Amino acid sequence: MARINESFYSTTPVVDEQTKRAGQKAVAPTPAVDARAALAKLTSGQTLTPAERVALGMSPAPTTATTTPTAVTPKPTTTPVPKPTVTPTPTPTPIQVGGKKVVSTYIDPETGDTYSIYDDNSRELIAKGTKALDAAAEAKRIAEEKMRQGQSAYSLLFEEFNRYGMGALVEPLKALIQDGLSPAEFTLRLRDTDAYKKRFAANAKRIASGLAAISEAEYIGLEDAYQTVMRNYGLPASYYTRGEMGRQEGFENFIANDVSAPELEDRIMNAQSRVLNANPEVLASLKQFYPDITNGDILAYTLDPQKALTDIKRKITAAEIGGAATQAGLGITGARAEELGAAGINKQQAQAGFQTVAEVAPRGGQLAAIYGESPYTQQTAEQEVFGLAGSTEAAKQRRKLVGLEKAAFSGQTGAAQGALGRERAGNL
Repeated sequence: MARINESFYSTTPVVDEQTKRAGQKAVAPTPAVDARAALAKLTSGQTLTPAERVALGMSPAPTTATTTPTAVTPKPTTTPVPKPTVTPTPTPTPIQVGGKKVVSTYIDPETGDTYSIYDDNSRELIAKGTKALDAAAEAKRIAEEKMRQGQSAYSLLFEEFNRYGMGALVEPLKALIQDGLSPAEFTLRLRDTDAYKKRFAANAKRIASGLAAISEAEYIGLEDAYQTVMRNYGLPASYYTRGEMGRQEGFENFIANDVSAPELEDRIMNAQSRVLNANPEVLASLKQFYPDITNGDILAYTLDPQKALTDIKRKITAAEIGGAATQAGLGITGARAEELGAAGINKQQAQAGFQTVAEVAPRGGQLAAIYGESPYTQQTAEQEVFGLAGSTEAAKQRRKLVGLEKAAFSGQTGAAQGALGRERAGNL
């Protein structure tokens, strides 16, 4: 009984442990907050603690009272879809830092750096941006991609050029291709290399003679066309054998002189059909007029780009005229044959005309000697027969000789009944 009375009258309060811990928490000291760190969190959009809000001069977030939920029996109704909660961005109030007040922040659009702007218009970097690093990384990625693409482009280009034996053209520019040089710049660099100038040497000659340079594709296309023509006509492979870098030196002068493939074919046809396959007298005349020609050189005459097509035809026509004279038993020089060719005499006209000249010239020469007249030569007869310059005088001379013969023999015998009295070769 005494113990109970002591407890009843004791003045010492009884405190449980839960109440004790709550009291200790209430008096716990608040840790110091760095205003700059809090400002950095605010500008990056992070949620501030109450202490950080206080440090930045903002009111602390309201404390929601904790209540014990009361069990409520849910009603059998459809649960409505909750509306999205939009948290408004807090408007920072001016912050006092080191005696200066922060009035705003600024983000550099180029670097992404974040600055505090003070009331004295000064600013302070509070967060480093990553735009510069991102740009550098992107530039590095693009450079690496260009290098990979350049390596691929080089491999393709080298393979394509190497098919024509022109890999040496691309090799010096490997680094430029891999560095992603633009197509226009690459073309200029390529055309300035010694290898290119050697491979497409005819372009320089074209420019020097007033012609425009042709593209690489046109150049190679002409070479292929020339080669096809030569193969079709059975020319020796030595005419179109490819050398270093696929170069065909024999074609360079054709290209330089703007000779087309059809024109080349015409030259070859003239050589084969009009010379090599002609009468032996024509071939003999060609060798007589142009003694440096051998059988193996005859086609080369038609393929010499320094000679125009008309020049080649002139020589072949002269040989044909010389062959016709030889067939008629007459002699003729190369110069005279070219003169007749220049007057428009062709192979058929030469064959018919020289037969007449062969009949008229000997007798005319005899009569001129008998009657003391001016000499009547083969050239005199040619003038009248082929209608050359002096043909009128030649015709008068022939008629005079005919008249003299008629007068001497009373028109019964002699040349009046012979070749000089008959009309031959047109007007004769």
